[in-house]
Amino acid sequence: MAEHEPSGHRFMDLEVPEYAYMFGFLQADGHLYQGPGQKGRLSVELNIRDIDLLYRFKQLTPYNSSVTEHTRSTNFSQDAHSAVWTLCSLEARKRINTLGIPYGRKSETIAPPNGLEFSQRDYLRGVIDADGSIGFTSQDFPFVSLTTSSTALGSFLCGYACRLTGAERIQKRNARDQVYNIMYTKEAAQALAADLYYPGCLSLGRKQVKADSLRSWIRPARMRVAPARWPWTPEEDQALLRIDDAAVAAEQLGRSKQSCYMRLWRLRTGRVPTPTGL
Repeated sequence: MAEHEPSGHRFMDLEVPEYAYMFGFLQADGHLYQGPGQKGRLSVELNIRDIDLLYRFKQLTPYNSSVTEHTRSTNFSQDAHSAVWTLCSLEARKRINTLGIPYGRKSETIAPPNGLEFSQRDYLRGVIDADGSIGFTSQDFPFVSLTTSSTALGSFLCGYACRLTGAERIQKRNARDQVYNIMYTKEAAQALAADLYYPGCLSLGRKQVKADSLRSWIRPARMRVAPARWPWTPEEDQALLRIDDAAVAAEQLGRSKQSCYMRLWRLRTGRVPTPTGL
């Protein structure tokens, strides 16, 4: 057993917060390579400033693994200094692969663990530490964002954040590079950051500091607060699907056409559950 492996838990037991975080981070920023025969490796390369996280991964892993430092020239620097955590164990790789990290390219196919209990906020924090951003916008508004090619991952964030904060986001790939850019700002960002980056959690130190700094923001007195949302009932969802026309439904349900259009789109695409009895 590794020095700091959670006692009594199997490697990558995703109900353990540290492993859920580690798995989310590895899904987003790790690379699983298939070599000849049974050879292969899992690796993560980070800027040298984040080397402490790689040592935590090493401590959490009850198999031989290593953290090494590299310096090389890139398009951005003549002497880029990075650190790499590498795990070669076949048993460990099989476990990680089974949980949902494929060999080779994976950006569009990764998804939250299916059919397994897992610590959702820790998993999501790992994903955001790897592929997201947190801080203040140019207008000095708190924000939390995620850039991903995975539809499943984007949907998971949207659903989690909506349940937590009430903020809804429409998931749409951007035209330039076909990725999802999902962002939360102001109070929604504060609530999401406070939930994900709780005291004592495993995280990138620099992003933990940024998450903590979001708490200091106070909405300016003259800034308008968006009105509270009017939740949809199962009966309204049934009526909306039966009418199947946003304009007609708006008149009958007393809602705006845009609201009916968006709700109908969410129901049709499975972003919200279809009401029973249909």
